[in-house]
Amino acid sequence: MIITTTQTIEGHRITAYHGLVVGEVIMGSNVVRDFMASITDVIGGRSGVYETKLADARVEASRELEERARAMGANAVVGVDLDYEVVGDSMLMVSISGTAVTVE
Repeated sequence: MIITTTQTIEGHRITAYHGLVVGEVIMGSNVVRDFMASITDVIGGRSGVYETKLADARVEASRELEERARAMGANAVVGVDLDYEVVGDSMLMVSISGTAVTVE
């Protein structure tokens, strides 16, 4: 499956548009992760705990996007947009959306 932020795929012709496809993941934090991140906030530096959580959420949302695109009969997704949102005090939402297409 080809997944790209561009509207076209070089060397391929789009033969069918299947519509909007979205992969979304909402992941919660926990007390230990919040405590470790607060220490990083005080002393400075990167929060590896949250970076790992973000990466996991992005991978899972990408997997969901791909599965949904395949279910629509697509073999590619174009015009992909990636968004991160904080939901409430400790929830993270990662949303990846694009247009499911068939290319040859």
